[in-house]
Amino acid sequence: MSDHSHFATYPSLKDRVVVITGGSMGIGASMVEHFAVQGAQVVFLDIDDAAAAATSARVASLGVAHAPVYHHCDVADIAGALQPTAAAILAAFPRVDCLINSAAAAMAKPTADITPAWWARAVDVNLSHQFFLTQALLPGLLQAAPTAAVVNMGSITWAVPATGVVPYTTMKAAVVGLTRTLAHELGPQGIRVNSIMPGSIATERELRDVMTPAYEARVLGSQAIKRLLVPPEIARTAMWLCADDSSGMTNQSIRVDGGWT
Repeated sequence: MSDHSHFATYPSLKDRVVVITGGSMGIGASMVEHFAVQGAQVVFLDIDDAAAAATSARVASLGVAHAPVYHHCDVADIAGALQPTAAAILAAFPRVDCLINSAAAAMAKPTADITPAWWARAVDVNLSHQFFLTQALLPGLLQAAPTAAVVNMGSITWAVPATGVVPYTTMKAAVVGLTRTLAHELGPQGIRVNSIMPGSIATERELRDVMTPAYEARVLGSQAIKRLLVPPEIARTAMWLCADDSSGMTNQSIRVDGGWT
């Protein structure tokens, strides 16, 4: 659990409905906790039911005003899972104040071994759902206008650039274009759209699967801040982007990478 005692409180987030994809673990789970502590009604999507149950129990133990609501949903299955889940969310919560498109998977594979099916899956996991969930929840976001917000999760991988994850870096670069286009299209309707580009974040998965001594040395050597960044630092950025405090911010891709790029 994070220490929330000496960080900002956002009164505008109280009782707002915040939908978060990929909310069971890592950055997404930190977002579920942080928004719930602010008094928001969090609805989160994931496919890891056990991790989702653990996150829900942990957050509920903090004495939050609204217990998180979990939906099992493979966000890459647009017609079969994502759109029906969006319909169920709108049936329960006709007003959606904030959508955070956080679900992603790096899907590392050498370029020579990437198949059309692998590429298509990477597109759906890392990009397609961000557009289609925004589209599906648009009626709820319009109900929340002019204070509605969408936050798309990008990455600095395309700006570094990273190697061995070509579909991932390509889709994360595309998130910038998606964010810019939606910001201009939805802005006149009272919906702000921004994205966050994290650097290396010390999630459970990153520490387990990626953070070798050599990679840690590369991260710390590249960053201006000489320590590993942690999920709450991304969650707090997302809260600011969803709160009324950032009411003049849209069409932006904010890098939270310790100064790497």
